[in-house]
Amino acid sequence: MNYLELPDGVARVAAELARLGHPQEPVMLCDAARTAQQAADGLGVALGQIAKSIIFRRKPDGAAVLVITSGDRRVDEAKVQALVCGAGQQLGRANAEFVKQATGFSIGGVAPLAHTTPPVALIDRELFRFEAVWAAAGHPHAVFGLTPAHLVAWTGAPVADVTLPPAP
Repeated sequence: MNYLELPDGVARVAAELARLGHPQEPVMLCDAARTAQQAADGLGVALGQIAKSIIFRRKPDGAAVLVITSGDRRVDEAKVQALVCGAGQQLGRANAEFVKQATGFSIGGVAPLAHTTPPVALIDRELFRFEAVWAAAGHPHAVFGLTPAHLVAWTGAPVADVTLPPAP
């Protein structure tokens, strides 16, 4: 793959995938996949198969917290806070500027790997309902396929219950 022809974030993800020995390269979609639903529609897969990367900001140390969750689930911030924050620390939402500065990616294209600064990370156990999942690859039009086990191996993140119960 010619990384010079790719947007910077995608080139960084492609290089990391190659370093990890992943046989697949990122795929550039014709339409944007800024949301899990757009990605699922563009790929023709179930919404839950989209491994969306949600960034929070841990207060007061300002650490980026990455939660990789199934596209059909919503993150329970209280569960995440209990897992990644010490006594007296809180979890806050991250704005677009913080996400870009902390990860090197813009919202809508945050990959689960190849961050410019390694985040504190958690992986949603709900992703393991699927044999294969798709994640953003550093750009709103770029995705790559992998397994939930790849996420664990490549990020070193623990698998946890980090979502709200599904709506009835």
